[in-house]
Amino acid sequence: MKIALDAMGGDNAPKEIVKGALLAVEQYHDLTITLVGNENLIKEHLPSDHPFTIIHTDEVIETSEEPVRAVRRKKNASMVLAANEVKSGNADAYISAGNTGALMASGLFYVGRIKGIERPALAPTLPTLDGRGFLFLDVGANMDAKPEHLLQYALMGAVYCKQVRGIENPRIGLLNVGTENEKGNALTKAAFPLLQEADINFVGNVESRDLLMGAADVVVCDGFAGNLVLKSIEGTAMSMFSMIKETLTSSFTSKMAAGVLKPKLRGIKDKLDYTEYGGAGLFGLAAPVIKAHGSSNANAVLNAIRQTKDMVDKNVVNTILDHIQSNENKEE
Repeated sequence: MKIALDAMGGDNAPKEIVKGALLAVEQYHDLTITLVGNENLIKEHLPSDHPFTIIHTDEVIETSEEPVRAVRRKKNASMVLAANEVKSGNADAYISAGNTGALMASGLFYVGRIKGIERPALAPTLPTLDGRGFLFLDVGANMDAKPEHLLQYALMGAVYCKQVRGIENPRIGLLNVGTENEKGNALTKAAFPLLQEADINFVGNVESRDLLMGAADVVVCDGFAGNLVLKSIEGTAMSMFSMIKETLTSSFTSKMAAGVLKPKLRGIKDKLDYTEYGGAGLFGLAAPVIKAHGSSNANAVLNAIRQTKDMVDKNVVNTILDHIQSNENKEE
């Protein structure tokens, strides 16, 4: 299996990207990784006998750049060259921790969509208190959505959870302001019956307060709502840990208590650690494309590679295609 990895994307590139790639090839012996980026900077973090192919480029798409314009203008950017490796057949998938919008644009321009999918969705797996996690889509690939798009998100999410996460009959929930069937805006009201009639285990509406409680295995919504919820969860988690740290270091007595509680607190932090869940899949494209977190460390990169490898090994893209076509035939 071949994966193209944008070595220059993210806050900690290329050091942590390269370290994550090294961990991956140590763990998966059937894996070939092509690193794309500044060769001199990449080699600073590699042993002389490294197993990688390196595609050199000095060009990078910055997080501040307008995504579509940058992808069209910077043909030799590391992310674009990584996407082109998939288009040319030299890689089965690609990963980047860089500009999310540019990843979306490069995926659409170079990889293309699965037939029957109108709009791809950005889908991270987020932690839950029971440790199972849930797939959340869309979190920002498309700010607006139609009811049919939410149905497609649900179908793709169900396939991914079954094929990759090993959940035999994943529960699908629709993000809403209440659990009653008639709740919501025009979009959710129109999407609800589509999800009810689809060949999925639809459990109805779920509220954002119940997401981390494990209310569903897959939760679908438009990208605007999804991004707000995602950022709220991330911000709340960071603020809570910051407040706990401040409280436990405010006095000598608190510090003594912190010493006793430290193993338990570390366990909670590990349970909520995004790096253990890989990256956010750009579902709906004709090959696996994974967006690693912008602040990814080596462990996060390793898990993004693991996630990508699972998607290729378990033929997720073709299974999604079959599932979409099957649902279309059922509607006819």
